[in-house]
Amino acid sequence: MALMYYDQDADLSILQNKKIAVLGYGSQGHSQAQNLHDSGLDVIVGLHRESKSWNRVIENGLEVATVSEASEAADVIQILIGDNVQAAVYKESVLPFLTEGKALGVAHGFNLLYNQVVPPENIDVFMIAPKSPGHLLRRLYKEGAGVPALLAVHQDFTGKAKELALAFAKGIGSTRAGVIETTVQEETETDLFGEQVILCGGVSSLIKAAFETLVNAGYQPEIAYFECLHELKLIVDLIYEGGLERMRYSVSDTAEYGDLTRGPRVVNDAVRDEIKKILGEIQSGQFALEWISENLANQPRFRALRKIEAKHQLVEVGGRLRKMMNYIKQPED
Repeated sequence: MALMYYDQDADLSILQNKKIAVLGYGSQGHSQAQNLHDSGLDVIVGLHRESKSWNRVIENGLEVATVSEASEAADVIQILIGDNVQAAVYKESVLPFLTEGKALGVAHGFNLLYNQVVPPENIDVFMIAPKSPGHLLRRLYKEGAGVPALLAVHQDFTGKAKELALAFAKGIGSTRAGVIETTVQEETETDLFGEQVILCGGVSSLIKAAFETLVNAGYQPEIAYFECLHELKLIVDLIYEGGLERMRYSVSDTAEYGDLTRGPRVVNDAVRDEIKKILGEIQSGQFALEWISENLANQPRFRALRKIEAKHQLVEVGGRLRKMMNYIKQPED
């Protein structure tokens, strides 16, 4: 059984005399910084001087400085900038200020595991990874609840890194829901696997393949969009609320029978073999090397694939149909 920690297991006072730098003010950065501040902690947000978020931080009532200034001033530094730029920012603006006894935190272990961020030996290094988008972390905190998080101690110089990490988790509200102990390796590998095989890669490829099959068979693209993409939310919500068993309880017997008899034909032995290959690429570091190299080359393949996807018929059809759906909140950017 996984080790779980809650509010009673964390002592927020460990952080009350420390200055916490939150680097980045995106999805996770804005929510974690505001939650920590509302928990009574001393927070400074680190950004590039030209960042569009600079004034937003001030408007939210938080202190803001450059990444270097924030890193120098802080006792605890939480890096919440993108994986693809994290290593460069770390080397230039964080590492020079990691003096003995400080603590470095991350929300995802990619750069630690693959040695793109290499901390000095005389600091604590921990990971607190909320299992939700930042806006939900913030919303539930304000409602008096929280979202679960993962905790890992990567380096324990002071002997108190775990207590510090738990205090941080309490500061952002995650100990209200529960914090599960893991390792940087386990979190990184399972996170990449989930993104590639199910949450992003698997789902998006299945949606496109199903949509293309119906359209190529002569069905209207609009009908195909509704059946293969739009209604997915209804099913995912049921699974989210109560697992596969709630979904199967809620759908018709016809749908459940189709699920149980046809689903294994879609995810057949050939698909399972490919899933295992993807896990192997993650475990061996092959995917990490590919992604790191892609970024060093200014993302040529990534940019090309984005352009191709933007021209897919599914995108055009979905854009038209969603304009009819006043009940769907449009994204801000």
